[in-house]
Amino acid sequence: MKTNNTAAAATNAAAAQALGHSPDALAQRKAELLAMLRQTAPELISDNQLNLDKLKDLLEPDRIADPLEHYELSWAGKTAARREIQKTSSHTLRPDPSNPAQAQHMLIEGENLEVLRVLQKSYYGKVKMIYIDPPYNTGNDSFVYPDNYSETLDEYQRRTGEKNEAGFLNKQNLWKKNSKESGQYHSTWLSMMYPRLYLARNLLRDDGIIFISIDDNEAANLKVLCDEIFGNDNFVEQIAWKNKYGSGALTKGFANVHEYIFAYTKSPLINIASPLNDEQRLAYKLKDEKYELRGGYITQPLSTNSKDDRHNLQYPIIHNGITINPEKQWIWSRERFLEAYKNNEIVINETNGKYSVRSKQYLRDERGVERLGKPISIMDGPFNQEGTKEIKSLFNGKQVFGFPKPTALIKYLMSFVLNDKDEFDFIALDFFAGSGSCAQAVMKLNTKDGGNRRSISVQMPEVIDEDSEAYKAGYRTIADITRARIDKVIAKLKAEHPDKTADLACAHFTLAPSNFKVWRGNASSAGALREQLALFRSAEKTDPSTGAERTDKEQAQAAMLAELLLKHGLGALGVHAISKPMQVAGATVHRVRMPNDKTMWLCFDPYTEALKGEIVKAAPAQVVLLNSCFGGSKADELLSNLQLELAGLEIGLTVI
Repeated sequence: MKTNNTAAAATNAAAAQALGHSPDALAQRKAELLAMLRQTAPELISDNQLNLDKLKDLLEPDRIADPLEHYELSWAGKTAARREIQKTSSHTLRPDPSNPAQAQHMLIEGENLEVLRVLQKSYYGKVKMIYIDPPYNTGNDSFVYPDNYSETLDEYQRRTGEKNEAGFLNKQNLWKKNSKESGQYHSTWLSMMYPRLYLARNLLRDDGIIFISIDDNEAANLKVLCDEIFGNDNFVEQIAWKNKYGSGALTKGFANVHEYIFAYTKSPLINIASPLNDEQRLAYKLKDEKYELRGGYITQPLSTNSKDDRHNLQYPIIHNGITINPEKQWIWSRERFLEAYKNNEIVINETNGKYSVRSKQYLRDERGVERLGKPISIMDGPFNQEGTKEIKSLFNGKQVFGFPKPTALIKYLMSFVLNDKDEFDFIALDFFAGSGSCAQAVMKLNTKDGGNRRSISVQMPEVIDEDSEAYKAGYRTIADITRARIDKVIAKLKAEHPDKTADLACAHFTLAPSNFKVWRGNASSAGALREQLALFRSAEKTDPSTGAERTDKEQAQAAMLAELLLKHGLGALGVHAISKPMQVAGATVHRVRMPNDKTMWLCFDPYTEALKGEIVKAAPAQVVLLNSCFGGSKADELLSNLQLELAGLEIGLTVI
């Protein structure tokens, strides 16, 4: 082995080790907790370790209970399910060659637990809203779970024959019906949900919210499971959603016409508001001269019996020569009251010598924007039939997907205002995407209010039964339907609202093995280490089908770019790209905007001194190159010189 290649390979191996796998979600959570305890209870931390006995003494100084007895949800397989949280992934998201240069939305085809791992680095703490419609565990549905939690994904794929010759997932091997006759019927479902919800929580913003649709089969277990993962202080509501008009004539017991939607936040909720429903809107029936702009109004009392004495809220009101004093105090200041009184926004009535002072609360504000109300825990529709109609209208009258959620339901949930912060620009995630209702809801809402909400949809390529209407219509996997629906929705919205949808697009990605070789840290001998170093003379993988260097250069570079963006925490869409790739000194350079508005340059072509000159001139904050960019007998010298010069200019350099 040549010395120059050995040194370069060692540098390359270190970089691959750093970027090769997704973050350890449990380790991240532990680090957060330790950091919090260092601030609030430093006496509990010693040598960077939590002293559990001190913590118990602090929380329960007089505890006498049996340490083995405590309230928790336990099931067969919980320990194995927890181990799933600790697994990391070297996988990536491979962009479709037909992807647009820029896109607000993305559809990811792949097993959702592995996809959630891949998203951790780039989307940790960035998702405002998650909506999922997971399997309800009715005894007739199937869902993914591995028989052996210690297997790697590749081992599991090989053992089960996960993909058939056409590249589709084999439903009979991967998707397994969870029969109610199974001795671990509920445990299997809980083991499937636990790691997914845990990783999903990581992706939520501190002010984020998750909505989970479910029915009676697992509602009770889901409540306790979510209390453990999100914390019962972050429980918002168990919404009862009336999803059907009525039940069939053959129903023996109660006519079941509802499901549930569980809502949890990442941090304790301060306040929540929602669009008014029809019943709430009809309450604003009183009219005055402002009706045309502001709609009708209701009235609210201005006096309060609050025992919190505030002298600035205790003042007399003069009306028609009569002095009116509050029973205790008013809820408004004198200045605010006088302004409203002058604008005819106060209603004063007299009954038997007693005066009522109330303020007008209009349906709309001065700009004509409708006010918000409080969401209620019982939702009367929209009904499932509306979701079915939406599917049929998009697919030429064919029902290619059963029981899709109506987009109006998700739009309503997405319109909630949390902690008095009304947002039109955030990320929404659905990792049980099904037919793509959530993505459609996001696009429709953006078209309605001009928002810039982005959506991430994740769907497994589950094979469709050959006797289904979807199969006969030409679709082979559920992910095919998801993609087709999103494409049809985009085309429809562009045709209906061309002025609002010029940039509307969705990028498609597939869960795939890394484009780069992953360093194995278990080399047991000098020979094995030399073999590893030789392997890393070039970090990028060869074409798996031929073993040769990949010939589809443009696609290969696009795939490597997407992976490096993901693993540098910059997302997968390329939305940070300043422009299309440019030619610099004969090499293709990808310029990417980083969160601090500084620039990263990535190049996968042969390195030259001329390229170094252009890098020095442009002075990006970070440069990423492949080890294979440095060739020839002076490769090691070229790399060393570049490292020294860029370090002197405070330009970061990463060599993969």
